[in-house]
Amino acid sequence: MLQPENIDWIAFDADDTLWHNEPYFDEAQQRFAELFQNYVSHQEALQVIFQHQVDNLPLYGFGIKAFTLSMMDSALEITQGKLTGKAVEMILQIGRDLLQKPVELLPEVIEVLTALQKKHALIVATKGDLKDQHRKLHDSGLGAFFHRIEVLSDKTTLDYQKMLDRLACKPERFVMIGNSLRSDVLPVLQLGGHAFHIAYHTTWEYEKIDFELKHENFKTLGHLSELLQIL
Repeated sequence: MLQPENIDWIAFDADDTLWHNEPYFDEAQQRFAELFQNYVSHQEALQVIFQHQVDNLPLYGFGIKAFTLSMMDSALEITQGKLTGKAVEMILQIGRDLLQKPVELLPEVIEVLTALQKKHALIVATKGDLKDQHRKLHDSGLGAFFHRIEVLSDKTTLDYQKMLDRLACKPERFVMIGNSLRSDVLPVLQLGGHAFHIAYHTTWEYEKIDFELKHENFKTLGHLSELLQIL
């Protein structure tokens, strides 16, 4: 059983854990699909861009800039290489709009961070564009709650282990909180850490897993404030 006094670091994912994010990407993909409605169906356009995003992860990584490049790749495939300059500009504008979206905090975030920072060292552990994630943290007003900010290229066991090494923290004294079972939970459990999953109402397909997760160091919470009863 997790004992709060035995925890050195508590890490929070950012997107869709501290603030809204995925709905903006959903909206962007809808805009992309509408651009090419004369070529393919709406669903086909969404499938093409998802496949390019996944295929491009080893090269482009995560974040808005990677997403924009994947939109370009998708558009080239859909139009069979006959992409117009106007279409390129419209795709770039979708990416620019994403980079300027307001930061809207999720419920209970301020309350929970205020309480936890009095007892624990807190860290943001997220992935995506370095500049964009720092912008969102600044605009969120949450920076003062955290001792460190870690923007990771990915969230594999190796990425977490490197982060724990930087923190001089043993896995069993580390807690991760996030909305993605694939990125925020599984790698941490594999290292021997603790993880809490707080589902968001929409999740990128890539971040889902196709099996039921059971582990003594894992728990799913319905609300962020439930952490205060545990930590």
